[in-house]
Amino acid sequence: MGNDGHNKQRDLSYTQNRELSWLRFDERVLSESLDDTVPLFERLKFIAIFESNMHEFLMVRMGGLSSLATLKRQPRDNKSGMTPSEQVEAVFSALPGLFSKAASSLDAIESLLRAKGIERITPSELIGAERDAVRSHFDRNVLPIFSPLIIDPRHPFPNLRNGALYVVCTLTAASEDEQGLLGIIEVPSSLPRVVEITRNDGSLRYILLEDVILACLESCFGSYVPQDRAVIRVTRNADLDPDGEGVEEDEDYRQHMKKVLKKRLRLQPVLLAVHGDLARESLKSIRKALGLSQQAVLSVTMPLDLGYIYSLEGKLPATVRDRLLFPPFAPQPSPLFCPGGSMRDQVLAGDKLLFYPYESMGTLLGLINEAAHDDTCISLRITLYRVARQSRLCESLISAAERGKEVTVLMELRARFDEENNIAWAERLEEAGCTVIYGAEGFKCHSKICQLTYHDQGKIRRITLLGTGNFNEKTARLYSDFMLMTAHEGIGEDANAFFRNLTLGNLRGEYRYLGVAPAGLKPLVMDGLDREIARARAGMPAHAFFKMNSLTDREVIDKIAEASRAGVRIDMIIRGISCMLPGIEGSTENVHIRSIVGRFLEHARVYSFGEDADTVYLSSADMMTRNTEHRVEIAYPVLDPTCRAMVRDYMADQLRDNVKARELSAQGTWEPVARMKGDAPFNAQEHFMAQAANRARAAEERRAARAVEVERAARDEIAHAAEALDPGAGRASDTSNADATPSQPVASTTETNEFNQAVEPQEADGHKGAEQSKESHFKRGWHMVMRGFREMFS
Repeated sequence: MGNDGHNKQRDLSYTQNRELSWLRFDERVLSESLDDTVPLFERLKFIAIFESNMHEFLMVRMGGLSSLATLKRQPRDNKSGMTPSEQVEAVFSALPGLFSKAASSLDAIESLLRAKGIERITPSELIGAERDAVRSHFDRNVLPIFSPLIIDPRHPFPNLRNGALYVVCTLTAASEDEQGLLGIIEVPSSLPRVVEITRNDGSLRYILLEDVILACLESCFGSYVPQDRAVIRVTRNADLDPDGEGVEEDEDYRQHMKKVLKKRLRLQPVLLAVHGDLARESLKSIRKALGLSQQAVLSVTMPLDLGYIYSLEGKLPATVRDRLLFPPFAPQPSPLFCPGGSMRDQVLAGDKLLFYPYESMGTLLGLINEAAHDDTCISLRITLYRVARQSRLCESLISAAERGKEVTVLMELRARFDEENNIAWAERLEEAGCTVIYGAEGFKCHSKICQLTYHDQGKIRRITLLGTGNFNEKTARLYSDFMLMTAHEGIGEDANAFFRNLTLGNLRGEYRYLGVAPAGLKPLVMDGLDREIARARAGMPAHAFFKMNSLTDREVIDKIAEASRAGVRIDMIIRGISCMLPGIEGSTENVHIRSIVGRFLEHARVYSFGEDADTVYLSSADMMTRNTEHRVEIAYPVLDPTCRAMVRDYMADQLRDNVKARELSAQGTWEPVARMKGDAPFNAQEHFMAQAANRARAAEERRAARAVEVERAARDEIAHAAEALDPGAGRASDTSNADATPSQPVASTTETNEFNQAVEPQEADGHKGAEQSKESHFKRGWHMVMRGFREMFS
């Protein structure tokens, strides 16, 4: 049992620490680099993802924990009973092993790439003319813009920027009074990190920019002679609460956020990473200048900041490129939509569900752009959390505002690390005439909702768009997410009330269909579990399924454990943090937790209740306390049978994965899913890619077949009309057509009857009646053709 700081005893037998669970997630990402079924360069990118994840984790989590660790009375974690200082110690103790594993994987992959003609070289590996080429690059491009610093009593230690790379060295001079000085050079971020040495159709040799500086270091400090040298990187705390900084009464919130971002650049360092050999005294002086303990210094044997790997992709030799990368995949058009028809009318006719990245976000963008130019659309309202730098969606919102429509945008300026981009878009949207609001103090708006309102023929119609992920064209090609498009009146009324409450700052609104945090989302989940508990206790089958990124909310964890004890089977797919342990006797025997890490980032959130998943919700929220209690989030029901069946199939396919799935053990380790004898390998993400392509192809084939039917029907109609005027010509035409197109699809019986009725000879007197009959035949034939095309696109 443990104490959470509020004198409440907790059962810690089936829970684990959040930070350590996250480290195991990042280790699963790193494990993808060891999978030899993954293309070689893609494996390299997984190491870069691992390192980038770790840098962000240290910025966001370690700063706050380090501050708490200085308190005399430290609060204890309510999942593990650990104090902040114990958590900091555990994280820093785990880092060397993880980075050693990453470095070993990088070495192995680079060795394999070297055999394929792709080689990263270091200063000691430069040969002959290469050394001259590097020196020339340094003189032309680096020397004119860099500023070496010598740290001595007259030059205090500089402020090292978060995440920037610095070459450091110990300097000696002729004077005995100037020994043991420190030289520092910031690696220019304005220059390309990858410097090509040689490149042709079959090979690529390159060196990193910091290694260019190291190769030319002797000429950087005048008469001072560099001795030992290294590359360093400082990670600073980024856990800064914008609302805790105090907004001036007359201050624009955008200006306030700009000040907050500047302050974040100067926050306390949490880690010093070192690559290279630096004298102990030099390293100690840097550490002390940064105010770091010895445990916060991490020595690594691989380059710092592996972001350069992404720029290599475009430089890969054409002869090996295809073998080094995943096969190309383009998001497919949704089979639920017919191209060319009104997007609005198709959604009004029935709910549609998009599945990214397997299906294209272009459908959604098309609907919003159509609304921007539709005279019957009177307003567009949307919440934006992370948007692309080049955003077609935002451009459509701007077009709508410029055309006089009411456009309201809640732009969340506090989306961490996207603040600057969001500020820039907020300014552009406001300049175009959009009403831009920023949400409630202390509650980030993380929901993904858009509502289009139409005034047509005296009626108000609403289309509501609800997503599990962002309205972001870039991430929609990389993240697995759902987007529901519905004209359901009840959901539309709730969405209308949601936007009204946002503008009024009311976070406690009541809704009939939507579960809205901070007040209504967690109760929705708890009530769903309570229903399953009641079913299990009544001897009925009971089941719950959750798909999410992270599970940390203690109350939800305890309710799931209660459901397990009552006999409810709970299946969960959790990509990242799971503070719950399954399989603990007396608590979580009926809980099964898996994680899928693969080509695409698993990002969808699904809550399902019932043995047959009769109640299904999609959501923007993970089951983390920050999401359920301290953010504005939305869970929304999937009511349409076709859409609900899609989600059910998705759930089943995720649970079938026996290639990329890992299963969480009672000990907190993640193990590959056991494959039963005779089971074929099943990769859910590859299945979804193939499924999307097959469905799009089948839909296109149906449209093509329908077009042939319409064309055949039109030809028959014209032939009937011609025969009414000249029976001989009609029969000749029929014979010719029959011989020419024996394999054309035949119209359905219903369609044939309709066409026959349309061309029945009409009684008429004399020549006038025949002309009228002829005109009637052609008009009816044309109307049938047009109706057929309308049916194709409906």
